[in-house]
Amino acid sequence: QVQLIESGGGQVQAGSSLRLSCENPARAMNLRILSQLIVGWFRQAPGNEREFVASLNWDGSAEYADSVKGRFTVSRASTRTTVYLQMDDLKSEDTAVYYCAQRHVTKNSFESWGQGTQVTVSS
Repeated sequence: QVQLIESGGGQVQAGSSLRLSCENPARAMNLRILSQLIVGWFRQAPGNEREFVASLNWDGSAEYADSVKGRFTVSRASTRTTVYLQMDDLKSEDTAVYYCAQRHVTKNSFESWGQGTQVTVSS
């Protein structure tokens, strides 16, 4: 099973921006399969459960957690195999390990979880 690869995390000041990337290393995956996958971003802060952040469908429609609406934007690269999470106006409460995962449109659970990338926001 393919494992997605996250990158782009770092340590920034409150109010700054970061862009995370989620790459599907299965570059040979055909467009028909890609069109059936939903990519999700999640995060887990110390002592907390993993929570949903955002998700992107093939048609470009997206969903966001209330806590990030208006500040985070999820999009897909022209290569179709990379999904970005643009994070603006970061707050200290955004500090967490960020993960991406994918699920087939016919399934309820996400899989192919990456190793995660750390985002630390200092106030």
